Amino acid sequence: MAKRSSLSIRIVEGKNLPAKDITGSSDPYCIVKVDNEPIIRTATVWKTLCPFWGEEYQVHLPPTFHAVAFYVMDEDALSRDDVIGKVCLTRDALASHPKGFCGWAHLTEIDPDEEVQGEIHLRLEVVPGPRGSRLRCSVLEARDLAPKDRNGASDPFVRVRYKGRTQETSIVKKSCYPRWNETFEFELEEGSAEVLCVEAWDWDLVSRNDFLGKVAVNIQSLCVAQQEEGWFRLQPDQSKSRRDEGNLGSLQLEVRLRDETVLPSCHYQPLVQLLCREVKLGVQGPGQLIPLIEETTSAECRQDVATNLLKLFLGQGLAKDFLDLLFQLELGRTSEANTLFRSNSLASKSMESFLKVAGMRYLHGVLGPIIDRVFEEKKYVELDPSKVEVKDVGCSGLHRPQTEAEVLEQSAQTLRTHLGALLSALCRSVRACPAVVRATFRQLFQRVRERFPSVQEENVPFIAVTSFLCLRFFSPAIMSPKLFHLRERHADARTSRTLLLLAKAVQNVGNMDTPASRAKEAWMEPLQPMVRQGVAQLKDFITKLVDIGEKEELDLQQTLSLQAPLVKEGTLFIHRTKGKGPLMSSSFKKLHFSLTTEALSFAKTPTSKKSTLIKLANIRAAEKVEEKSFGSSHVMQVIYTDDAGRPQTAYLQCKCVNELNQWLSALRKVSINNTGLLGSYHPGVFRGDKWSCCQQKDRTDGGCDKTRSRVTLQEWNDPLDHDLEAQLIYRHLLGVEPALREKHRELRGGTEAGAMPLGPGEASKDPLAQLLQVLQELQEAHRSSPTTPLPSEPHRLLELQT
Repeated sequence: MAKRSSLSIRIVEGKNLPAKDITGSSDPYCIVKVDNEPIIRTATVWKTLCPFWGEEYQVHLPPTFHAVAFYVMDEDALSRDDVIGKVCLTRDALASHPKGFCGWAHLTEIDPDEEVQGEIHLRLEVVPGPRGSRLRCSVLEARDLAPKDRNGASDPFVRVRYKGRTQETSIVKKSCYPRWNETFEFELEEGSAEVLCVEAWDWDLVSRNDFLGKVAVNIQSLCVAQQEEGWFRLQPDQSKSRRDEGNLGSLQLEVRLRDETVLPSCHYQPLVQLLCREVKLGVQGPGQLIPLIEETTSAECRQDVATNLLKLFLGQGLAKDFLDLLFQLELGRTSEANTLFRSNSLASKSMESFLKVAGMRYLHGVLGPIIDRVFEEKKYVELDPSKVEVKDVGCSGLHRPQTEAEVLEQSAQTLRTHLGALLSALCRSVRACPAVVRATFRQLFQRVRERFPSVQEENVPFIAVTSFLCLRFFSPAIMSPKLFHLRERHADARTSRTLLLLAKAVQNVGNMDTPASRAKEAWMEPLQPMVRQGVAQLKDFITKLVDIGEKEELDLQQTLSLQAPLVKEGTLFIHRTKGKGPLMSSSFKKLHFSLTTEALSFAKTPTSKKSTLIKLANIRAAEKVEEKSFGSSHVMQVIYTDDAGRPQTAYLQCKCVNELNQWLSALRKVSINNTGLLGSYHPGVFRGDKWSCCQQKDRTDGGCDKTRSRVTLQEWNDPLDHDLEAQLIYRHLLGVEPALREKHRELRGGTEAGAMPLGPGEASKDPLAQLLQVLQELQEAHRSSPTTPLPSEPHRLLELQT
């Protein structure tokens, strides 16, 4: 049994932000931190005080995390970025909203005394003596302290206060991972209600010392326990009054915390087998569980349920059969061809998820070059005469401004070029399309043609395919390339308009140039010749796409199964430590890296021969490196063992915080089941004769910070987690169990089925009764499983909660 926590985050927009630039505007972006660890950076929205991001993320975390904070920043090209304000949501606050926090939150000003992080290791004892008991406090070490100095570190010392008496440790220079091992004693009065305050400070020679955090210990509780030792989380100084809120603007967020207790696989087997049997039986099955699940699922959670079911069946090799069943159910209740797959049904949502999971790399191969070209050209494109702004275009001649007609013609030509390139790339991509996607479209094409066989409806099967491929997959990716990982930043206003018009053209082609699509926007008429040509190209492409036999499908799948699946690839800069020389950022070398389920490899270029750097089974940890270690940010380290079993470290530099966290997530997920994973590591480097992080001189020292192997970002190509998907489906079915029981009562002719438990003999004859029985058994398994409380620090009862 395992506890798993995840955060669903959607950063929607901001409003009424203060102007940070001399132009009277700002260039805002958001940084998301979990327990002061940056994990997400949104795109920058230029020159606005009311930015819209609309970015969504799923973050997997250990159940012990404390808070998630959203920092709104103003990007500056020549100086350090300005902090506008922040919103902080604690774990307890999120847990009190089962459906998630959704709404506007006021930004608050950043107070340095509240920006604390890290933990301190203390040993607290009540020591009896001839003249009364004494309080002994041993300050051992600290980790992950906030860097307060320009060199990326701090000069920490600890101040211990009790009953007006203060004692201090020595100062450890240039370290966020100091070790003191110093002990202090105080006279302890019987029944005293005083608290012991342990404060960490950053020493400064010229200016005032910076506050790093504190721990307040309840002495009465300590007297009962007599002794306590552990890592104490540093708390902010909240003695100051809260600053006025609202004058820094607001941030609209949607944040939902999910805690799941995942049982061993054997508990989910009856549920998985029952659902798989129903899918294999198809529409001829006796129970029709899938239609009942769709009927009892609200529109609000239909996308989540569709994704979970799809991943479950994908892991069982039944994704195509599951989608085929949904196609048949949708066709069975559709009378008009023009309404087919137009609603947000379970079939539509499941197919959307399927294309993202199975076809995202294919999408990147087809669309990537076209999207890159649009961003690089940055041409002014407009077809709507009411929106043409000649001043935005410049001059076509020496002194003559362009006319509106010239702007429209040039815009049409630009869009024709992009549309033609996209259609050509699509037509050449038949063999590149994954076999399971082709086979699923073949099933869809055949089912629709059987349902609408007349000559007048000959385009309906093609439109059914394009309704998913073009309207729900390619067009959204064209309009929002960042959300599909095609670009790292949002497009500016000019590029966004070009992408929108291109997406409209693709939709018209996908609709087979129907009169209804032409009538919507008559100003798209200049593209009609290209659209009509594109319809013919698209129909030819679909004909070839669905022309895949079962033998060819199996051959393609077997060929792919022999290759190690590609998890992630991209350009990184590498530096591996050798000798005792200084480590400088200039020694990093640019290479192309590929991560598969077997190894991390590199090559000079994407097409060059690859060399294995690290075997996947040898990875022991993947963690961030302190910025001061190399004088540059976004560096990670992969700790592994070589073929001789010797520990090695590879240092890799990424270009931004998002790329850093994506690589860390990928490495952690593919090595999660490795033996010998480390629980601690050094966030610095071994320079000269000591570690740069904690100043320890033993190179084999176990580490001064804990690893974060369970902090990962969810990606479309994540490895399938069968038990988690089964647990999520169980949780949903448990929520709609009353509706299922009511449905079972109706099917049994009005008997009170919901009033009594179902017997084994009764359940064996009825799939719905079997499902209800399985839910009962899983519910009982959760009740009887040993309850594992959220891991907490051993000092929790000693902290004073302010």
